[in-house]
Amino acid sequence: MAAIITEKFRTNNAKQFVEIVSESNSQAYTFIGRPNSWTDDASPPTPADNYNDEADAHRSMVALKKISSSDVSHAIVRRNWTSGTTYDEYRHNYTSSNTATSGATTLWDSLYYVVTDDYNVYKVISNNNGGASTVKPDHTTAADSAIPTESDGYRWKFMYSISASDVIKFVTNDFIPVKTIGAKQAVGGSSGAQGTAASDDGSAQFDVENAAVAGNLLLARIKSAGSGYTASTTTTGITIRGDGSSGQATVVTNGSGGVSTVTITNAGSGYTTAFIANEDIPGFDNGDQAADGTNNSANIEFIISPTHGHGADPIEELGGNYVILNSRLEYSEGSGDFPTDNDFRQLGVIINPATNSSGTQLTATTAKAYKQMTFQASGFSAPAVDTIIRNASTEVVGTAVGLVVSVDSSNRIISYLPFPNESGNIVAFANSNTIFSSSSTNHGTLASSSAITAEEVQRHTGEIIYLENRTSVARASDQIEDIKLIVEM
Repeated sequence: MAAIITEKFRTNNAKQFVEIVSESNSQAYTFIGRPNSWTDDASPPTPADNYNDEADAHRSMVALKKISSSDVSHAIVRRNWTSGTTYDEYRHNYTSSNTATSGATTLWDSLYYVVTDDYNVYKVISNNNGGASTVKPDHTTAADSAIPTESDGYRWKFMYSISASDVIKFVTNDFIPVKTIGAKQAVGGSSGAQGTAASDDGSAQFDVENAAVAGNLLLARIKSAGSGYTASTTTTGITIRGDGSSGQATVVTNGSGGVSTVTITNAGSGYTTAFIANEDIPGFDNGDQAADGTNNSANIEFIISPTHGHGADPIEELGGNYVILNSRLEYSEGSGDFPTDNDFRQLGVIINPATNSSGTQLTATTAKAYKQMTFQASGFSAPAVDTIIRNASTEVVGTAVGLVVSVDSSNRIISYLPFPNESGNIVAFANSNTIFSSSSTNHGTLASSSAITAEEVQRHTGEIIYLENRTSVARASDQIEDIKLIVEM
């Protein structure tokens, strides 16, 4: 059975994910973890999609930060405008037998849009019959009828501009953000067939979306000139037939009686199929063609706009089936929830973890996933981060073991992750325990009461939907980590 998973399916999945982050009844968090080294620290292992690696990520989790709706965006592959490059035209009907100039067999694989160094995004309406682009587009024209023709013959449809704040949050070397405001009710809502239109935010993108015309015709290509038409004629006002309305074209024939030029004079609207009837071109004779073949019909292809028109829905039109998540870890973040005296080697996204205190859904902006122990003043000596600590000088079945995540020497507080002992058991530390390191060094005695502070996240709750292993990322008290995660649907 022949079947495909469509680009719209992938884009819809991306939309669903963005909605999860934005919904009030769901909470998504970025987390960091794995302060200790990999077996080969220069070559982290690829995470396996299994319960074992998920459980290990939970055990190694250090801290979490909530992802807000402003921290997530649809994204598309970054294609920089470069002078001398031949770009593909937007077409609604690319196939293996009707390829783009680049040879691409689908719209999504073709080079039909660019971003400039001004962070303006454009879609190619015409590439001057496969010529190279040498003039950078810089207009922000909203109406299709006013799209300029550059001196290199290209026509670019302005789609949107990336704001300065979104450049910082979401632009990477390989991806750029994309959004749909919804001026043409293309993003859904509660009323109307396409939903409720968004209000005017004063942006050039809103004007573009609002000016979009569904099913209009901006480009005609002559696939074959045909023959037998009246030579050297110009015929105006030819109706473009199909299921739309108001489309008109001017057809010019050459001295051999073939079609040489087709110019759209009225783009019309509402087309999903469009054509010029041969009998509307002077000289065509169906009877003559059938009798002796002296008249061969031209093949004229009209490029039909996306469902809601060019620029109405950039997410759909540009294939926004990627999602960018941005998390900025600023210094110690959350009053110390994110330690700055250690590194991390794992990061991910988790949905709906629970609080350790009540088991209810976590809603805090940040949360620590490690435990803490407080020492008595007398005899305290701080272990180094990543040290293995125990509540006995010699490890046995009942020995409590931990991995030091962070050290607050002034307050005699050690942050740690519970760690399995040599028997594979995880045993809890307790008040008044004496703490040793692997070298049997005595680091002091825990407070006689309330020595252990629990983690704020109930371990092994929530769904880890993204997991990345990497080389060490060092943190510092004066440092900000800008994390951008790209998820492809």
